Amino acid sequence: MNFYVIIPAHNEEAFLAQTLQSLVEQTVLPKKIVVVNDNSTDGTQQVLDSFTEKYDFISSVFKSSAAKNTPGKKVIEAFSKGFESLDDAFDVVCKFDADLIFPKHYLESIQQIFEANPHCGMAGGFCYVEKNDSWKLENLTNKDHIRGALKAYRKECFVQINGLRNAMGWDTVDELLAKYHGWEVKTDTYLHVKHLKPTGASYSKASKYKQGEAFYTMRYGFLLTAIASAKLAFRKKSISFFLHSLQGYRKALQQNKEFIVSEEEGKFIRTLRWNAIKKKLFLKS
Repeated sequence: MNFYVIIPAHNEEAFLAQTLQSLVEQTVLPKKIVVVNDNSTDGTQQVLDSFTEKYDFISSVFKSSAAKNTPGKKVIEAFSKGFESLDDAFDVVCKFDADLIFPKHYLESIQQIFEANPHCGMAGGFCYVEKNDSWKLENLTNKDHIRGALKAYRKECFVQINGLRNAMGWDTVDELLAKYHGWEVKTDTYLHVKHLKPTGASYSKASKYKQGEAFYTMRYGFLLTAIASAKLAFRKKSISFFLHSLQGYRKALQQNKEFIVSEEEGKFIRTLRWNAIKKKLFLKS
């Protein structure tokens, strides 16, 4: 399989070299890696240059953008810039963060998942963060969800979902749309990826309402939004997160924010979510 890897990078001088080194040491090498230097003001480009000079399958693209790290929008705009620079001779396209260390067999394992299951449209491992001198699972989502930091898409699935949405919630709606089109999403609990920078560490205070807005634009409806927000708040151990998420939903409703899925897709998403909730309640009863 031909793997194309796109890495958005904004001021990742401290981590990027470790990410790229882990990728050039893969047992199955990617055919192309493009790193999008998203208006970095540190030494990100110097790190990039040291790798592009040594490896002909690594290239870099510079993107001028705002310094503010807005969840969803900034990273997907950078991803899209990188994707535009590539041809379409890929079997799998990956969106990876610039602060990860992959095990050497990572891409080989992802390839095996896709080859073993022709209905699998997306695959990925799990992020681990360092706590008290050991690496712990970054447990922010269910184990059937692939974190936005390490997405891998089969080409046909990527085309059917029409790429990645330029909005907060892109890394949830992509999986929901994949399922809408009949694809399966697979995770491998044995694939441990070191995440060097905690998720959301660089988000601004102005982003605190974005999760609720994302639920609105995915057509969750208020009750599903409340349930999903409560679940995330519990994992984050933050009551304020729950309140901010509901406020974000309300603001999006008042502002009549544009939906990122169609009415039919939204209906499918709500049914899928409610069925999952009912299944969990049934198993607990």
